[in-house]
Amino acid sequence: MSQGEAAGHGTAKPQDQGWAWMVLLAAVVLQGMTLGFPCCIGIFFTDLQHEFQASNSETSWFPSIMVAVLHGGGPLCSILVKRFGCRFVVMLGGLLSGLGMVSSSFCKSISQLYLTAGLITGLGSCFSFQAGVTVLGYYFVRWRTLANAVASTGVSLGFTLWPLLSQYLLDEMGWRNTFLIFGGILLNCCVCGAIMRPIQLASGSLLQSAKPEEEPGSRAEEAQLSNGASPHHPTLQQHTKRTKCFQMLQKYLAFDIFCQNKGYQIYTIGVTWMMMGFALPHVYLVPYAIHNGVEERKAALLISIIGFINIFIRPLTGLLSGHRVFTGRRIYLFSLAVLLCGLSNFICVISAEFSVLILYCVILSIAMSGVGALTFQVLMDVVEMDRFSSALGLFTILESTTLLIGPPLTGLLVDITSDFRYVFYTSSFFLISAALFMGLSFCALEKKNKLREASKAHLDNPSRYQYSEMSTEPKAVSQSPPAVEYITSI
Repeated sequence: MSQGEAAGHGTAKPQDQGWAWMVLLAAVVLQGMTLGFPCCIGIFFTDLQHEFQASNSETSWFPSIMVAVLHGGGPLCSILVKRFGCRFVVMLGGLLSGLGMVSSSFCKSISQLYLTAGLITGLGSCFSFQAGVTVLGYYFVRWRTLANAVASTGVSLGFTLWPLLSQYLLDEMGWRNTFLIFGGILLNCCVCGAIMRPIQLASGSLLQSAKPEEEPGSRAEEAQLSNGASPHHPTLQQHTKRTKCFQMLQKYLAFDIFCQNKGYQIYTIGVTWMMMGFALPHVYLVPYAIHNGVEERKAALLISIIGFINIFIRPLTGLLSGHRVFTGRRIYLFSLAVLLCGLSNFICVISAEFSVLILYCVILSIAMSGVGALTFQVLMDVVEMDRFSSALGLFTILESTTLLIGPPLTGLLVDITSDFRYVFYTSSFFLISAALFMGLSFCALEKKNKLREASKAHLDNPSRYQYSEMSTEPKAVSQSPPAVEYITSI
């Protein structure tokens, strides 16, 4: 065996075995501490209102900012991962998350919470989660799909455990001391980051130190310099800045795909509209139950029920959607899950008894499992994988915008009407309309493409549809490491 082959085998050894499984365990814990954390904020909703004499709309800005930054910080996280590596970004995120929650325990106004627990903690959670998902792509090749599925169970575990812990600490210590303890818990993201040590590539370099590709803008500048242009010429400098800015936007925000790919356009608009109502039950379910006479401990248990059922239903949904029967049709499964989410909200409107709310949580959790398992799989179906990172950047920023404004606007409606049922009416409207829009639009798009391509390709040619299944199977171990992708979750 040659020295090069020996080196290649030696560097590939950490993948899919040994320390890789410790990294996977750290990723499970990371997802539980980051994505699972915002679900418990609703438990503190009433206490924060009384403490700061704030309205429903003012109080709901706090979890809205946290969730919006958690979802929309992907492009910034991707830039940091490329520059400093996954381990550094995960540990930086843990430090920011802990600092934000510790600082929030000393806040004197609700607006200070927006900055500390909302912006700082949300940004830290974004860094830790997305860099933790990225590093799995380097540690796993053969078992990459399994690793991502196992890591996603951390979200469900977080949904189950955070509300129970929050209610217990709130009863024993109050919200300020609880936030202080949360800061210490979130600092454990730094421990998870320390476990994610750099893995050596076949070339002998570390994955964190990969040299970025030369930008086309720099090559254009060199060409003009070779023709005698001065590097300090104002026109040349301005042209270079514009070129680099355009290159950056095209790399992280795929506006060209949005304009040219009708499937991506429909899906992005539909999900963005859906997010206006998707997060409302998580924010207002506990206050709604307490307002209608349910004990605080039982009200907190409702969120845990949603998370517990997610642990089992989400993997089953992923397996079901992977069946060949649903190849190219996952968008319809996704639309059906969103429609079920919207229809389930009417259960809360009928009655606010605890037994009825449990039934609501069971149905909502099943529908949410479908939405969570299919969101990014459908995106991979409508966009080529070589542009997935760019498409995901624009996708997450747009959905984070509606995640930000949805709960406060609904809170304003509750302040005006003094009726929490309008939360669920609003959520149902956005979810049902989004489901119908996506389902009917993709059906019409598919029929249009069939008619267009019928005379050009055989009926058995899978490439005849614009919305088609993209291959996501991992290649051989000898391939170069995957590009850095920032992936979030709902």
